[in-house]
Amino acid sequence: MLIVTLLHPQDLTPIRQWRFEQEQVVRIGRAPGNQIILNDPVVSRFHLELHQVPPGQNDEPSPCWELVNFSVNGTFLEGQAIAQKQLAQDMLVQLAKGGPLLRFQMQLTPAMSNLPASGPVSAPPPVKISEPHPAAVSPAAVPESAPTRCTHAGNPPENLFCIHCGQPVWVEKTIRQYQVLRVLGRGGMGTTYLVWNPAGVPRPIAPPQGRLQVLKEMNADIARIPKAQELFEREASTLKSLSHPGIPRYYDFFIEDDKKYLVMELVHGLDLEKRVRRQGVVTPRQAVDWMIQTCEVLNYLHSRPTPIIHRDIKPGNLLVRNLDNRIVVLDFGAVKAVGAPTGTRIGAEGYSAPEQVQGRPVIQSDLYAIGSTLIYLLAGKSPQRFLQPIQQTYRLNVEGISTIPVSIQAVIMKATAPEVSDRYQTAKELMRALRGCL
Repeated sequence: MLIVTLLHPQDLTPIRQWRFEQEQVVRIGRAPGNQIILNDPVVSRFHLELHQVPPGQNDEPSPCWELVNFSVNGTFLEGQAIAQKQLAQDMLVQLAKGGPLLRFQMQLTPAMSNLPASGPVSAPPPVKISEPHPAAVSPAAVPESAPTRCTHAGNPPENLFCIHCGQPVWVEKTIRQYQVLRVLGRGGMGTTYLVWNPAGVPRPIAPPQGRLQVLKEMNADIARIPKAQELFEREASTLKSLSHPGIPRYYDFFIEDDKKYLVMELVHGLDLEKRVRRQGVVTPRQAVDWMIQTCEVLNYLHSRPTPIIHRDIKPGNLLVRNLDNRIVVLDFGAVKAVGAPTGTRIGAEGYSAPEQVQGRPVIQSDLYAIGSTLIYLLAGKSPQRFLQPIQQTYRLNVEGISTIPVSIQAVIMKATAPEVSDRYQTAKELMRALRGCL
């Protein structure tokens, strides 16, 4: 059993308590879809997840729990930001600086003690993602719809594929021909899976087979919302029409059991939010280089026959590809064509321009997010911390921050100007300014 207690920030007395006996994943955040909902402005919509790790995994003789942070505002243990941490008994964790304080306690229950020696979890620690040699995979292998496990012994715990037969070591479930191996992430729109698309599954029109891919499933709790369905389908249709090395390739879109799915290219790498969490701030030269690459993708989107506004540029949606250290822009669920009806408010706190917050995004709104992202990369803090009142509004102010060179401070201030007319007007113009910083 996992017991989570919300504590008073001063005297540490219990305010509210939650108990979980059967769950393998517990989600904490501000959004209604979480098991623990904390209505605090510094708590992100999907702030963190707790994953139950079966015995035998992580060298633990009994089940344990692991915390995974998803918030830009951070999750802190004894004042230190943590990205991923195994829970200890009576551990105190704070959600963002000055945010709610939670205590975690674990009690072994019969249900937990009967867990198998190893088994699936919704989002385990980072695994070695390596695809098997094509000759090792049987073309005739047809996945089962129920969870399956390879029976061969001797596989290293981080392996996705069996070293003996080449088949997946564990398949959580099968959606059409796609064998779900891991949960990669959860967001407001959908759940993203790492899937294996085996060779030899006959289909009239099929994406490339015999490789790892990403499958995004629309969350059931928002599938009833017409606007959410529109955005999910828009992401699929937008990706299908795009071709750029900085954008994941589209492979498939289908409906199965009244659920909508999008299949995309798997890009091996780490997003900038996790990178800063784990390794700290980056050098100014590297930060500028990555933002120039992001501007190249934005220039491609903004220069389409019908220009496209991404609307969700932020560190968590910018992945550094391991292969070449190049930026790949993720999550096209919020894209909007220039000239389409306005009114929907979409975007991340701290990265959304004032006009986007008001439901009136323009292409310069994406450029505003480049400036905000530079703040995060170079200061290691949420851009919201640098908001200051000015006249009748607020604006970001990074003057005097020692880790941000003066030349880059000037670019950030112009890119994030409250008035659209005061910003860089095109991605090319911002790219030229960034190159000048080098």
